[in-house]
Parts: sequence; C-alpha cells; structure tokens
Amino acid sequence: MASPLYENIEALSREKGIDPQIVVSAVEDAIAVATRKHYKIQENMRAELNKETGAIQAYSYKTVVESPEQVEDPYLQITVDDARKVDPNVEIGGEIRTYKSTDGVLGRISAQLAKQVIFQKVREAERDTIYNEYIGRVGEILNATVKRIEGPEVIFDIGKAEARMGRKEQSRLESFAIGERVRVVLVRVEKASKGPQVVVSRAAPELVQNLFQTEVPEIYDGTVVIRAIAREAGERTKIAVMSRDKDVDSVGACVGMKGMRVQSIIRELRGEKIDIIEYHEDAVTFAEKALQPAKVSRVTVVDPVDKHLEVIVDDTQLSLAIGKKGQNVRLAAKLLGWKIDIKSEEEKRQEVEQQMQALTGAPTTPLEKVPELGEVVIEKLVGAGITTVEALADMTPEQLEELPGIGPKTVEKISIAVNNYFSALDAGEAQAAGEFAENVAIDAAPTEIPGETVDVPGAHAERSEYEEAAETGQALEAAEIAGVENAPPADVSEVHVHGEEPAPEPEEVVAPEESQPEEASKSEHSE
Repeated sequence: MASPLYENIEALSREKGIDPQIVVSAVEDAIAVATRKHYKIQENMRAELNKETGAIQAYSYKTVVESPEQVEDPYLQITVDDARKVDPNVEIGGEIRTYKSTDGVLGRISAQLAKQVIFQKVREAERDTIYNEYIGRVGEILNATVKRIEGPEVIFDIGKAEARMGRKEQSRLESFAIGERVRVVLVRVEKASKGPQVVVSRAAPELVQNLFQTEVPEIYDGTVVIRAIAREAGERTKIAVMSRDKDVDSVGACVGMKGMRVQSIIRELRGEKIDIIEYHEDAVTFAEKALQPAKVSRVTVVDPVDKHLEVIVDDTQLSLAIGKKGQNVRLAAKLLGWKIDIKSEEEKRQEVEQQMQALTGAPTTPLEKVPELGEVVIEKLVGAGITTVEALADMTPEQLEELPGIGPKTVEKISIAVNNYFSALDAGEAQAAGEFAENVAIDAAPTEIPGETVDVPGAHAERSEYEEAAETGQALEAAEIAGVENAPPADVSEVHVHGEEPAPEPEEVVAPEESQPEEASKSEHSE
C-alpha cells in the first residue's frame, strides 16, 4: 500500500499532467539540498523515497579511484584502500555511501528551500510536457475559447495550455468576446523563459482548407483535392481545386447548391471573399483562370526555369486584372507559384515599338541635352531607368507621377521642358531646310564668263526704244524719242489728231428755277 506522501505525489502529477516519477525526483532532490545545507557539507548528496513507508533516506557518496594521485577532490573522491575499510567488496569506479539522518533536517528555512526546489522541478516538467504535447500538432485546427484580451493580442484556452494570437495572425474583419469559442490554427510552439509559447492564427490558409474539408464531403473523402490556396486574411482568398472523378465538378461541389457551402465558410470568416478556381497543369491556362474575373488576351511564358509569365490584357481590363492595391495579381502569383507581369495592349505596343527602334538604330538623345530639366530631376529620372528624351516623351503624366520623387509640379516642368526641346528642334530643322534651298538656287544661277556674252531669254525685254537707238548711233532719232518720252502728260482737250473733228463741248444744262405760287396763278389768269 502506498504511503500518504506518495498518494499526494500522484494526485499532483495527475493535476499537472506529468509523470509521478518526476515529482518523486523533485522531492528527493529537495531533501538532498536541505540535508547538505543542514550539515553544512560540500559532499554530493542523494535522497531516496520509500513508496511504501514514505520514509526518505539521505546519503553522501564518493567515487572510488585507484591511487591517491588520482584524487582531485577529497569531498568527491576516495582511494580504493580507504573505501575497502568501509566496504570490503567495493571496486574501482564504485561508490561509497555515507547515510545521514534526516530527523530535524527540515526546519523552516530548509523546508522553504525544499518547497522551491519541488516547485521548480514540477514547473520545468510541466513546460516540457506542454511543449511535447503541441510541437507535433503544428498546422492542426484547435477549438479554443477566448480567455482574455491583452491589448492587440487575444489569449485562448486550448485545454492544457494558453495560446496567444497576435495582431498579424488576426483578420481585420474579426472581433472577439471573452468566452467565445472559435477555431484556430496552431502555427508554432516556442520555448521561452516563462515556458512554452503556443501561437495560434485565424489568418493562416490552413483554416480555409479545414473549413472546406468540413463543409464539402467531396474534399473530405478525397474526390476533390485542394491543390493550392492563396489568402490575404480579411480581404480575399483564392483556392484552386481539382476533381479526381470526371463526373464530379470540382468548383460546383465547393460552391454547393445555391452557394450554400461556400456561404457557410464565408460566414465563418466574417465575410471574407473567396474565389474558387479549377486547377490546371498548364501554367498558361491556370494563369488565365487565376486572374478571373479579368479577361486575359494572351499569356506568354517568359522564362520557364525562373517561372516568369507575361500576361497581356485589354486596356479596359488592366485595373480589374491588377485588383485593388495589386491584390488580384498578387494572389494569382501566390496561387501559381510564378512571377506574373501584367501589361495592357497599349503598353505592349509601345514596348514593341521601342524594341524595333533599338533594332533599327533609331537616334536617342540623352537627358542632359535638355538643360531645362535640371540636375535633380535628371538624377531621379535616370534612377528610374529613363535615360533618353525619346523615352521620356513617350510617358504619360500618370506614369511619371508613379516614379519616386516625381510630383504634379515636376511633371508639368518636365512636360514644358520636353515640348520646348522638340519645338527648338523643329525650328532648327526648318531653318536648315531654308538655307539648303537658298544654296541650291544660288548654285543653279548662270555664271558670267569674261569675253563671252550669255544670252538669257527675256533679259532685254525691258529695254526702251531710246536705249536701242542710242546704241545703234542714231542720235537725232534718239533725241526725238527722248523728248517724247520726257514730255509731261497732255490734257485730253489739247490732244488733236489730224483728220478728226474735235468733239463738241457738252452744253451746260441749267435746271429751271421753281416759280412762286403767286406768279404761277398770274400766268394762268392772263392766258
């Protein structure tokens, strides 16, 4: 029959969930420490508990060595000759025990010391038990009860231990009340000075996977398999499923009739959006499905080794494909495990044009040729990968504002500087064209050769009769001609041509004066 002391030890072990032998060892160590302190000795001490009687025996022990030269510490070692005086049957390497009485050992101070030793041993054993209990259950779903809330952290009771859920492990849509029961994912178990820290989460993708396994029987029995999950807690989750049975629709099985199955999961996640996508082995086809609801024009594998895809969408679908703050493409990239670059049709066209210009050797102008930009702006543009004026001119104001350090005022300054540069360039080209045409006209004019006369048609068309008469030596005729040419213009009335009658001068017509009314009446009376 066990002693009352051992029965108490067993009860404590059941309460703490530890092995009774651990508590027994703690009690024996406590008695050994108290005995050494009571006798004020430096020898090694041990204690043994008798489970039947409850008696505890304490003793010191020394290790047996062969010769005195091997004795390094007389409190811990003894020669074989001295040891055989106590026990003739002892051998080298054995122990010599010297029992000490434990009566009156446990005074007030010694008892307090023994108590501290027992509590420390039990606490260490309890920590090891909790750590070993949960370290092998990482990734499991646990039913937890909200115990208390400490600032941003929520403390859960998970049975044998407490679990913590930090702010990063929570969904922004969720709030908890004390006593509420929730399902959490065991993320990790950490060893700390205060004991093992069990960390749980409601933001892990494993929670969504477990909820689908609970709600969808086809996933539970393995007919439908979850191939990948990408989640941003509180925002959206993308889940890729595949059916092993051709007669079972994987997406339809997860959605359920009238969406009942997926709506149950959404309620558990406090309204988080869920996209269910059919898995495909082909990365191109899988990418098109993963980027839904956006419509993809085409997908190109840039590098199959580094898993790099280029996705082209219509200009109207670009914002939908990228999603709010890049969420849609980010989740799609996590779901595929590929790097995805999304471009619109216009961006792809500009990229192809730039590549063609590079292949044809199109001229490029460095930014330093536009001094109006300023050194600071040029450094920012070069840092963003824009090194030529042509590349800068092809960018839209929205694209410029996305560059680091470029604001609306800087965009306006860049626009003015680039426009002035191209205006000056066009004006210089027009001036050069005008100078070229003038030089061509000068080169085409006839040159005069000494001793020869070049007859240009129409060159003498404007020569007068006087000049012709003077050159031919007809001086008198030239003088008459000169007199006629230099005469003042004659009045029309002075010109009289022989054989013609002068035109009669027109008579001046005088309008009759109006007679007074009295004179008119007199004339009528005389008649």
